[in-house]
Amino acid sequence: MDSEIKEEIPVHEEFVLCGGVETQVLKCGPWGDLFNDQNVSRPKLLIFIIPGNPGFSSFYVPFAKALYSLTNKCFPVWTISHAGHALAPKDTEILTASEDANDQEIKDIYGLHGQIEHKLAFLRTHVPKEVKLILIGHSIGSYIALQILKRAPELPLMLPTLEAKK
Repeated sequence: MDSEIKEEIPVHEEFVLCGGVETQVLKCGPWGDLFNDQNVSRPKLLIFIIPGNPGFSSFYVPFAKALYSLTNKCFPVWTISHAGHALAPKDTEILTASEDANDQEIKDIYGLHGQIEHKLAFLRTHVPKEVKLILIGHSIGSYIALQILKRAPELPLMLPTLEAKK
């Protein structure tokens, strides 16, 4: 993958309040409010990266850019931080969704169960139900992705398969 192409791909950083905790979300591709922003053409598919520990989403920026480029910039790639693993810089606006993910109290949000509920709350509040999801997890993020598959049958999740080239 040509590094110049990856440099040209903009990454948008947002901080959202999810489960009462500031959460960093890095987005390649359409990054508007997929529910309410009429200027955004809603994608049919979203690639969602769940990090391993220590849960810094910025570590995955080169990977997210490569994925976005390899999909011909057709599908947005979003990466979420773990709850409590990223703080917004001073004077940064913290976004809230119209259906606030903070309505649901997440017990022990910084523990494993809480981190799973945190990601579920984000997906349910920021991704419309008709948008299909590809979940990519790294390390503990893989376990979180599997738990999302078990706990959220209402989300249109897709399991990517890799085929060996002949």
